[in-house]
Amino acid sequence: MDVFFYGLFMDPEVIRAKGLNPENIRKASAPGLALRIGQRATLTKAPDSRTHGMLMALTPDEIDLLYSEKSVSTYRSEAITVELTDGSQVSALCFNLPRVPGPDEANPEYALKLRDLARRLGLPSDYVSNFR
Repeated sequence: MDVFFYGLFMDPEVIRAKGLNPENIRKASAPGLALRIGQRATLTKAPDSRTHGMLMALTPDEIDLLYSEKSVSTYRSEAITVELTDGSQVSALCFNLPRVPGPDEANPEYALKLRDLARRLGLPSDYVSNFR
């Protein structure tokens, strides 16, 4: 199953370190969704926004294992459509928090790690510079 990752799970090495085997790894973006960083990252609907990340194929068991971890167990899956760099569209699962963090919630350390990862993955610099 294709899963769209937009937070620290965008790093295939993080996924592999958990004993999982991500396949068909590629850059993608989710139109109409904006990244919101609180204590962790989540997406929120925003018609004029686009969130960049990585698309990876995982088995259903691997997805269950990944999201059973205490730190991410509150995330819920939803089906979205992402756009690949060649312009084609793909259906994917995306995991989001059930409650969008408020404007006063922040995690500068998480945002810094995410900015560094996004730069290393080659995500658009104008997108990455907005991480706070």
